[in-house]
Amino acid sequence: MKTAWRCAWVLVLGAGSVLARTTPFDFEALQQRARAMAGVAYEAPVSTVPEGLKKFNYDDYQMINFDGAHSWWRREGLPFELQFFHPGWLYTQTVQVNELAHGESTRIPFTPEFFRYGGRKPWHVPTDMGFAGFRVLNALNRRDKMDELAVFLGASYFRALGRDMRYGLSARGIAVNTAEPGGEEFPSFREFWVERPVAGANALTLYALMDGPSVTGAYRFVITPGADTVVRVRAVVFCRKNPQVFGVAPLTSMFAHGENTGWAPDDYRPEVHDSDGLLVATGTGEWIWRPLANPRTVRVASFLDRTPRGFGLLQRDRVFEHYDDLEAYYQQRPSAWVEPVGDWGAGSVRLVELPTPDETNDNIVAFWVPAQLPAPGEPITFEYNLHWFMDPDRRPPAGFVTSTRTAAVMGRPALRRFVLEFDGPYLRREPDDSAIEAVVSVVSGAQQDGAAVVQKNRFSGTWRVAFEIAPEAGGKPVELRCFLRKGQHVLTETWSYLWSP
Repeated sequence: MKTAWRCAWVLVLGAGSVLARTTPFDFEALQQRARAMAGVAYEAPVSTVPEGLKKFNYDDYQMINFDGAHSWWRREGLPFELQFFHPGWLYTQTVQVNELAHGESTRIPFTPEFFRYGGRKPWHVPTDMGFAGFRVLNALNRRDKMDELAVFLGASYFRALGRDMRYGLSARGIAVNTAEPGGEEFPSFREFWVERPVAGANALTLYALMDGPSVTGAYRFVITPGADTVVRVRAVVFCRKNPQVFGVAPLTSMFAHGENTGWAPDDYRPEVHDSDGLLVATGTGEWIWRPLANPRTVRVASFLDRTPRGFGLLQRDRVFEHYDDLEAYYQQRPSAWVEPVGDWGAGSVRLVELPTPDETNDNIVAFWVPAQLPAPGEPITFEYNLHWFMDPDRRPPAGFVTSTRTAAVMGRPALRRFVLEFDGPYLRREPDDSAIEAVVSVVSGAQQDGAAVVQKNRFSGTWRVAFEIAPEAGGKPVELRCFLRKGQHVLTETWSYLWSP
């Protein structure tokens, strides 16, 4: 019979033979541990990383690589493998990684033997400092080759890939006080438990313990690889104190410039972004598309909803020539879609857009904000499927926006012109039909000048909408909406846009 105090010394055969202690583990016990942590004052972890590693720069750190021959579970030929990240440079806080088998947890110890130091090995590498994070490998693209499937590295960040994708946007366990005046908190995963997969397994399950100044949490991730890789996330979070903003299922991405912002004068590439828009599927059945921007100042938009069907940051543009980048492969960056499990109640999808001078900084965040939180110390439970995909199936069932462009109006400098392209199976089948109309709403900051022009684009098969606005004096932001309809039938998602003069 298992008890909480039971432990034993066993020989673990993974990347090498090491003696380690096993302890019982289950998700319920992890939740109780998170609850207990929330009941006491937060203590920031003390870094065990030596100063020499902390002083590494980017180039120094890039010389340290995991030796693939030591991949965890490679010798056993299992369908998933683990590789670990070395502490140093930006990664000065370490995590403990454990293997789970038959309900027993075994610590995976750090050892320099796992790594190749490329001639930059520091003079002292402690063997008890833990890892910076880890990656998960799987035969994602070819049966005879293990490729990266997911990465857990830094704070509560993680990323995943589907078939034939390149890393782009990231997800997080939680977002706390994002874009608030007092500054954002970044809770961290402190420890991980990864279930040892059986032969032929098509999914990998892992658990994480999160801690931060305001929140603690127990997380379970089930990763199922494929063309649409799905990460099933279940979290039980406890607040030491309720934050101003409690962000569920946050996604973090980058948008430097795109077709709606114009070509950057000092960049040869027409577009540079990991995501080009936020898509929201509301509980009422409306689909909303919000093109992203690189604003001059911080912008925050909220989309009120109840029982949301989903939201995500998408990379819709898959044309190489629109990026023309042979190194970044922006056309292969994944989209990420949050599909709630159960009723999330009332709240809002919040979009935060931050200014960035270039592509080296993530400047886009999207997450769900519950309308109400329970009292501190009470559990906040949420579950969702997080899809990482490229194909268009995650688009709304009706028409969708493929491009947003804006320009000055020749001879009338006070006006601004917007040109949208809508696509979709129904729209492509329809001939140039005067019964299809654009419903344009100028919510604030301007007045529409004249009627919108709607016409079938015979070169691409899409439908083009062009309209002009007269912004109000004072340079106020202009909130716009547009969709296509035929009679009483709505044919497309709703384009929602905030334009700043």
